[in-house]
Amino acid sequence: MKIAIGGDHAGFAYKQEVVELLKSKGIEVEDFGPFSEDSVDYPDFVHPVAKKVEAKEADLGILICGSGNGVAMTANKYQSIRAALCWQTELAALARQHNNANILCMPARFVSLELAKAMVETFLEEKFEGGRHERRVNKISC
Repeated sequence: MKIAIGGDHAGFAYKQEVVELLKSKGIEVEDFGPFSEDSVDYPDFVHPVAKKVEAKEADLGILICGSGNGVAMTANKYQSIRAALCWQTELAALARQHNNANILCMPARFVSLELAKAMVETFLEEKFEGGRHERRVNKISC
């Protein structure tokens, strides 16, 4: 499995921890930054993640910023991206099960690091259920 990851300065510390978690599980990670807590413009780091996932050069993506909103809005501009803003493990599970989400977006300023890691694990473990959900997911793209 290969994960593309990025975010902004507010998500930098969590991103570093998530990268280490993924690597400890033997998951290949492509980190698009940022690489410090210096203020940055999140779209500069979101676009490469979304492009990798859209091109199927990464299985899934993870984006982390202060609120999670900016990264989700940017990623969802891509036709085949379904970026889900999550702040509970149940939402991460449902994003995969019902929405076939391919990018997890997390708000570093509003969740603990432990919860963020748990959401990552849940997002990676859950599978799309298909069925009635597939019909709905197929109607998302414009």
